[in-house]
Amino acid sequence: MNEVGKSVNVVSVTKNYGALKALNNFSLEIKPGEFTVLLGPSGSGKSTLIRSIAGIEKLDSGSIYLGSNEVNRGPINLPSEKRDLAMVFQDYALWPHLTAEENVAFALKRRKISIENSKKMIYEILERVGLAEKGKNYPHQLSGGEQQRVALARAIVAKPSLLLFDEPLSNLDADLRERLRIEIATLTRESGATALYITHDQSEAFAIADKIGVLRSGELEQYDTPEEIYHNPSTQFVAKFTGLGGAFNGIVKESSHGVAEVDLGGELLKVRSQDNLKPGDHVEILLRPTATTLVNNLDGKSGEGNVIVGKVLDTAYRGRGYEHYVETKFGKISSIFDTQQLDRGSNCLLRIETNSTMAYLIKN
Repeated sequence: MNEVGKSVNVVSVTKNYGALKALNNFSLEIKPGEFTVLLGPSGSGKSTLIRSIAGIEKLDSGSIYLGSNEVNRGPINLPSEKRDLAMVFQDYALWPHLTAEENVAFALKRRKISIENSKKMIYEILERVGLAEKGKNYPHQLSGGEQQRVALARAIVAKPSLLLFDEPLSNLDADLRERLRIEIATLTRESGATALYITHDQSEAFAIADKIGVLRSGELEQYDTPEEIYHNPSTQFVAKFTGLGGAFNGIVKESSHGVAEVDLGGELLKVRSQDNLKPGDHVEILLRPTATTLVNNLDGKSGEGNVIVGKVLDTAYRGRGYEHYVETKFGKISSIFDTQQLDRGSNCLLRIETNSTMAYLIKN
């Protein structure tokens, strides 16, 4: 087993599909053994990047290094089988004419491993993913979750230095996604391999990543820890793509030391200031889901202490309590959690936590 995986260094890479610039002078450095998740909408360049690292796509320019080895220089490509990596695909990519055991064994064919050791490794990894008793089954005899477990076992069994995951959970139902997400994170970290995982699901990214890279139109908007991405998004796009409860527009009344007092239209709200704002600036206030809590009585005054009036439009039971969807005169807010359910149509007070807000200048 590798004690640590390879570093990945992507240097100023560009990839065009006709007039579409899939990767635009893109650079990224992943440390050995790190679990990195690339997050972004469709068309942001995630798939192109991971396929380029895998050796499936050729670049127009730039370089990719795996460890100290340059595997891409523009269109010059080292074959995938020489990169000491494995990839888990969204559609499983299992050989339909091979059993689960044979699919896993396929990854060991290029390794100089005895038949006896190979059989032992195959059994151990299938047992690790809970499929030891289904090794003789063909893919069509397995559920979607079981097929993805076979794909995961095949990727890990040969102990590559780099594991690539191309939206591996997007075809599975919510409960199974959660269980397999934990298995992927645990098995990958146990292996010591470096991991690069792409998804458009921000909750998935925050759950498993050591580092998150947010992509937009072939460029890297921000690359940092999940905590830093969530609490200090570097751009408006990053803030919006990584989880919002709502958004208000207002005009800055005062601003100093990273906090702005914003007039929402007769009521004032203190918010974090992401830009060098000045009085009179028009801003968009973005609220994280954690920003808003329900005040249990209507005795408080709106406009004081970051408290505003709302009306409950809908509620949803979430096991530990209820999420409320509330309309205010400044805009609608979702994901307001409370252990008690408020009736639909009832009035309420909302307290806005300053540290979970972000104000961005609206540019003409």
